[in-house]
Amino acid sequence: MKHIMLLHGAIGAARQLEPLADLLQQEYHIHLVNLPGHGGMAFPSDGFTMDGFADAVLHYADDNNIPQFSFFGYSMGGYVAMVFAQRFPGRVEKIITLATKFYWDEGVAAKEIAMLQPDIIDKKIPAFAKDLAERHAPLDWKEQLSYTKDLLMSLGKNNRLTLADHKEITTPCLLMLGDRDKMVTLGETVDVYTALPAGAMAVLPQTPHPIEKIDLQLLRFHIEQFLR
Repeated sequence: MKHIMLLHGAIGAARQLEPLADLLQQEYHIHLVNLPGHGGMAFPSDGFTMDGFADAVLHYADDNNIPQFSFFGYSMGGYVAMVFAQRFPGRVEKIITLATKFYWDEGVAAKEIAMLQPDIIDKKIPAFAKDLAERHAPLDWKEQLSYTKDLLMSLGKNNRLTLADHKEITTPCLLMLGDRDKMVTLGETVDVYTALPAGAMAVLPQTPHPIEKIDLQLLRFHIEQFLR
C-alpha cells in the first residue's frame, strides 16, 4: 500500500484528522503527524516556520523508512506540504490540499492574528479554550497561540511561497476549497492552481473552513480518485 501523510492546520493537531484516517486506512498506510509545537510536541527553539515544519516531516519520513509518500494537508498543513515538495521533490508522489491559504500580506496576517487572542477566547469561547488545552497538552495552549501569531506575522511580511515558487513545483497537486470558506479565497486558490505545472482543483459544495464541518465521505472520494 502507498503511504500518505496527513498534516493538520494551524493551532490544530493530528487527532483532528483521525476520522479521515479511519476512512482511508484500508487503502493506504496512514501517517498522522503532529508538527512541532502542536498536539503536545515540544516547541521548536527557533519558533514556528514553514521550513522548520517541512524539516520535521522529513525527519519523520526518514525515521520511519518512508522513501516516498503523498500528502493530504489541511489548511496550514497544505502549505507545509507545498514547501516540502519545493525542497524535496523526489520524496513526494502527490499532494492534496484543503482550505489552504496561499496568499499572505501584512493585512491578511493581522486579520488572522486578531482571532488568536487567548484572553478573549478564554472569556467568550470557553469550550474552544478547553479544546485547545486538551489538544496541545502538556503544552500551554496560550503559548502555542503566541508561536502561531509570530508565524503568521512572518508570513505577512514575507510570504514563503510565491506564485513563481509554485511554478517550479512539478509534483501533481490537487487543491480543494470549500465554497463557504471565509478564510481562503477562490481567487488565491485559482492563482496557485494556474501556476502549478501539474495542478488540479476541486470546489466542495456547502463546505466551510473548519475540518470538523467537512463531509468526510466527499473528501475521501476526491482523495482516492486523485491518488489512483
